[in-house]
Amino acid sequence: MLIEIKGVQFVNKGAELMLYAILQQLKEQLPDAEICLAHNANSPYTKRAEIGAFQKVGLLKNIVDLNRVFYFVPKKIRQYFKNRFGIVTEADIDVILDASGFSYGDQWSDLVLHQVANEVTRLKAQNKKYIFLPQSLGPFTREENKKYAQKAFSNASLVFAREEPSFNHIEELNGASTNLFRAPDFTNLLCPENSQFFAKYKDYFVVIPNSKMLSSKNKDTSWKANYVDVIKTLIEKALADGEHVVILNHSGNDDSELCSLIQNGLSKVCDIIEPKTALEVKAVIGGAKAVVSSRFHGCVSALSQGVPCLATSWSHKYLELFKEYNSEHLLLNSKSSKDSLHNSLEQVLNPEKQWLKGLKDNAEHYKLQSAEMWQRVVNVVKGR
Repeated sequence: MLIEIKGVQFVNKGAELMLYAILQQLKEQLPDAEICLAHNANSPYTKRAEIGAFQKVGLLKNIVDLNRVFYFVPKKIRQYFKNRFGIVTEADIDVILDASGFSYGDQWSDLVLHQVANEVTRLKAQNKKYIFLPQSLGPFTREENKKYAQKAFSNASLVFAREEPSFNHIEELNGASTNLFRAPDFTNLLCPENSQFFAKYKDYFVVIPNSKMLSSKNKDTSWKANYVDVIKTLIEKALADGEHVVILNHSGNDDSELCSLIQNGLSKVCDIIEPKTALEVKAVIGGAKAVVSSRFHGCVSALSQGVPCLATSWSHKYLELFKEYNSEHLLLNSKSSKDSLHNSLEQVLNPEKQWLKGLKDNAEHYKLQSAEMWQRVVNVVKGR
């Protein structure tokens, strides 16, 4: 069985974390499965080869999708290219696991859903399975986006919405459906590696910036003016209170400039770290005293390990995540006063014992839900 893992990469540590979470489950539950990855700028050949992935080639450019031609290539020839060069095509794939995270909805081009709708429909006609793993979905208000979303999600084998608004967006498109389910972010099951190199940052206040807070995708325009000042205010207060602070780059070049901008504006220099792997990132977060994160998977990695976390938000997925962990009060406002920010910081650095216990209980609860999700995926993949 050949499984394509879609929507992952090696630069954004959230996307890489999803990749490793999938690999862990496949190793445990489908040990004979082979995997493949398509190339992209953030998923170079050497990285794909390191994890034993076959290299998927495709014939897709904008709305011109010629991948159907691979089904006319004799299997013997396709097997030759697979075994000799490690190259596979859509015709060789049995299952696609889509872990795009947040790629389908009005915030993105209609072309994205046009492409995936064609792919899902074509795979279904070939008795192959396309599974949307837990992710944020929608809304879908533009006519073209809505049309292709209906086509994509109705033809998928399984669709997992990560939170209630996403679930509702899909249900509004297709009505009550037997292939639609709720499930939390599945990286909560992934156990991080202990890294001696980053052990010195245990019990630090970990700061995780996100350049998207300053982008046009953030509908709260106040953040564009206030974001850097909000983060610096939190860091300065933590330093004044005697805390150790480290800035964690969660997304490579995307956030590098922003990390430096924050660092350069501080009264005391704080280290900027960029762990090589997503597992090291999660380990740093797991050892933190508290976190402020603007990266979604930075928040997930904190909350799912019982680490108190403040957050800034640029989409609905943050609010829904923090609701799950009874932590909505820790979502920061773009217009928060200094006193309000200081109060929020105090709540995560010195949390109430009962709330902290509840945070850890919720983490275990959602891990059980992720395990149930994977069992449903495995059953469908095996044709049960």
